Amino acid sequence: EVQLVESGGGLVQAGGSLRLSCAASGFTFDRYVIGWFRQAPGKEREGVSCISISDGRSDYADSVKGRFTISRDKANNTVYLQMNSLKPEDTAVYYCNGERSPPWRRYWGQGTQVTVSS
Repeated sequence: EVQLVESGGGLVQAGGSLRLSCAASGFTFDRYVIGWFRQAPGKEREGVSCISISDGRSDYADSVKGRFTISRDKANNTVYLQMNSLKPEDTAVYYCNGERSPPWRRYWGQGTQVTVSS
C-alpha cells in the first residue's frame, strides 16, 4: 500500500519553529517529486514547497521563501519541512504530496495541523 504519513504539526507561538516530516512507503521514492501543500479554513489548497528526490531541486512559494526549508533523507524515505519565523497566517492543515511522470501518479497524505498563535 502506498502511504505518505505526515507528523510534526502542533501549536506554536509566532516567531517559533516546527519541523514537519513526510514518511513515504510503498513506492519507488527516488522517482518522485515530493511537495508540501497547506489549506487554511475558507481558502483553497496552496502549494508551499517541493523537492525532487533524485537531484534535490527545490522550489518555494513567495510567502514562505527565506523562512521555510525543504530537505530529503533518501536513506529513510523521508522529506522534511523546517518552518522558522512562523506567522499566524501560516496556520493551516499541511499535506504531503508525491508525484511522478511518466507514468503519471499522484498520492496524498492525510495532513497535519499547524496552528500559530500571536
